[in-house]
Amino acid sequence: MSTDTAAGPGAAAPARRSMRRTRSPLWFALSEGVRSALHSIRAHGFRSFLTTLGIIIGVASVIAMVSIIQGLSFAIGQQFQGLGSNSVTVTAYTPIEERLQGRIKRLTPDDLELIRHRVEGIQSITPVMTSGIGQIRYGGQTASAQVIGTTYTFQDVAQYYTASGRFLSDSDEDTRRRVVVIGETVAGNLSLPADPVGEFVQINGEWLKIIGLLEPRGEILGNDLDNRVLMPFSTMQTLTGNRARPDIQIQLTVANRGDMEAVVQRIGRLLRSAHGLAPDDDDDFQIQTAEELRNTIDSILTNVTVVMGGIVGISLLVGGIGIMNIMLVSVTERTREIGICKAIGAKRHHILFQFLLEALVLCLIGGLVGLAIGYGIGALAASLIPGFPAAHTPLWAVALALGFSALVGVVFGILPAAKAANLDPISSLRYE
Repeated sequence: MSTDTAAGPGAAAPARRSMRRTRSPLWFALSEGVRSALHSIRAHGFRSFLTTLGIIIGVASVIAMVSIIQGLSFAIGQQFQGLGSNSVTVTAYTPIEERLQGRIKRLTPDDLELIRHRVEGIQSITPVMTSGIGQIRYGGQTASAQVIGTTYTFQDVAQYYTASGRFLSDSDEDTRRRVVVIGETVAGNLSLPADPVGEFVQINGEWLKIIGLLEPRGEILGNDLDNRVLMPFSTMQTLTGNRARPDIQIQLTVANRGDMEAVVQRIGRLLRSAHGLAPDDDDDFQIQTAEELRNTIDSILTNVTVVMGGIVGISLLVGGIGIMNIMLVSVTERTREIGICKAIGAKRHHILFQFLLEALVLCLIGGLVGLAIGYGIGALAASLIPGFPAAHTPLWAVALALGFSALVGVVFGILPAAKAANLDPISSLRYE
């Protein structure tokens, strides 16, 4: 009895290890396989690096490209959130053939009044008249900015608000007052005081008083939203005079998003009737919602991502071929080792699993290194481009890169693993 008791604890440890191995043979085989694969990779470090170089370059290219494009998409999404999902923009449209002939289609203030009084469900509506890029002068400084004529409701439609001073008012519109609200970029380019309210600037030879400084909005698709000067719509008409026939955009917001489609259809019917278009004539205007514009941009960026991903994915295939080649060489080098393993009882699937796991580990290491390099390249490129949004790497891109690396390891590791598993043990032991 005492002998059994004394021997019990010492004999129990091997028994517990044996039970753990019996309960999880797959986990034991996996851990041993990974350990053996890492040992083999370390033993041939430089060769392993060259082997995974194709994988590293492919994954780094994919991650860098996706992070830059997704960063741009994220920044655009943030800008469109400011526009609101219930906004609608109506612009004139002229086909390229008619434009070359000098027949330019335009929207007029009459179209604005027609929509204002005949379409139900509109919350806010405003005209937007641009004169292109204007020259703004303050003291000895001169800058170029986009000059826009609009009304008080523009701040609700386009989400433009003032950081100091005030926005345009209805009285400014009614009295054709010569006042402007400027963006932050304009103030910086003209070296205006921190609070420029009350200063006078000269725009295309006309003096106007600054009554407000807009809150910063940033850039969207390379367009600086802070490099703008806003003045009353009637004032801009007065300054323009009869030199050019007015061409305006009409921006509006819908009170209820559920009425968006009905409002758009109603505007289309009214404008076709007002412009005297026949049933088979194309529209000479475009009606676009903020949601449609966002979806269009997302579609373009998605297509660019897919095409670029396919192009750089070729390097992953090249890397896979390199891994298959090196693994075939490794099988030849380790022929005697394979013969010894089979002689002491290793089964065919053990050899197959070992070489397949080695190829998989090699590809995953390359994928992880490429992931880190790709993110660094994307972040560096975004920081070096002025005004470009920060890089953004989504989780699906990380999972896709690592998943594709693993797939390359499995696909291109099957042939070497099968060759190793099918070696004859006696011939392998005799191999020199």
